[in-house]
Amino acid sequence: MILCDYCGKPAKLVDSAIVYEGRSYGPIWYCKECQAWVGCHPGTKEPLGRLANAELRRMKRIAHAVFDPLWRGKSHYTRRMAYQWLAEEMGLPEEETHVGMFDIEQCQKCIDICKKASRRKNT
Repeated sequence: MILCDYCGKPAKLVDSAIVYEGRSYGPIWYCKECQAWVGCHPGTKEPLGRLANAELRRMKRIAHAVFDPLWRGKSHYTRRMAYQWLAEEMGLPEEETHVGMFDIEQCQKCIDICKKASRRKNT
């Protein structure tokens, strides 16, 4: 059972079309009351992270926007290496270091760390 991080009630497994204006991207765990949801790993019912409300979804988008360029494109980092680096920088275990698992404060810390690393890289 997946519980909503906001109200503590059980989330329901539904088709993502419910939140994406009729377009389905597969199943999600959804709390209607809190308008919080999380997608599932492909082909499973396993959540990709934690349920996120509008504010947390916004912070996750920003965190991805500053973190992903560190490993995408012409970077010498692989995605795994980038997450290992981020885990060390954030003082978290690797298995808990993923934007999908972060709360708002962790997203902000990720954003700050990645922006600082990007500035160093560009100087």
